[in-house]
Amino acid sequence: MSVTIYGTDTKSTKKARQWFKKNGVPFIERNIVKEPLTESELRHILHLTMDGTDEILATRSKVYHELDLDIDELSLKDLYTLIRENPKLLKSPIIIDERRLLAGYNDEGIQQFLPRQVRKIRRQNWTLNQLGIVEG
Repeated sequence: MSVTIYGTDTKSTKKARQWFKKNGVPFIERNIVKEPLTESELRHILHLTMDGTDEILATRSKVYHELDLDIDELSLKDLYTLIRENPKLLKSPIIIDERRLLAGYNDEGIQQFLPRQVRKIRRQNWTLNQLGIVEG
């Protein structure tokens, strides 16, 4: 399973990179300012979202407010162009694999990118710890 971190130079992107390294999960990282997303990549990211653009747009960002756009009025083609020209419109990082997406860094959400077996073992250890059967 291949994990890709799309991002800009932010603390959140750095935290994600460190988390993947610490947990031994291989990843590819791409700075979307230096190498903007293609239309195909944007389509794939949107396909993985539950809430469409609401999930991936950085609505509190400076560039979002400066553009003062009604995103809902844009065609998809215009939206793709706008994001390619203004990659900081996107949350950073956007982490994907073949089936999952996480927009922004989140300590709990990023766990989904651990291999299933590792998640299972951690869950079992947590349960045993909560029951007082094993220590920390």
